[in-house]
Amino acid sequence: MTGQELRETIVTKWGYSYDVQMRKAPNKIYLQVMWKYQEQASFPLSEAEYLAHLDTVGSYLAAMGSVAQVQKFIAATTEKPRLGKAVSILLDLGDRASEWML
Repeated sequence: MTGQELRETIVTKWGYSYDVQMRKAPNKIYLQVMWKYQEQASFPLSEAEYLAHLDTVGSYLAAMGSVAQVQKFIAATTEKPRLGKAVSILLDLGDRASEWML
């Protein structure tokens, strides 16, 4: 998944270019759609930095085999990122989970 594809998925669902972060909890990995978005004046990244960040996250999702899972979750969810509340997507890594838990 490219950064542009990830951005389009997010913008199609919520109308803004929300930031995303990968978070690791004990024995779990989440993709979090954060409440800050690129169109805000206070957003800390430039357009180029934001797209580079999305490219990195998209490449991790592709390597983990989680692209379809993330796209399906985003399309189906009724949650929306809001101040102080990210949308958390638990990534089901199956038998490959141990590869990513270091």
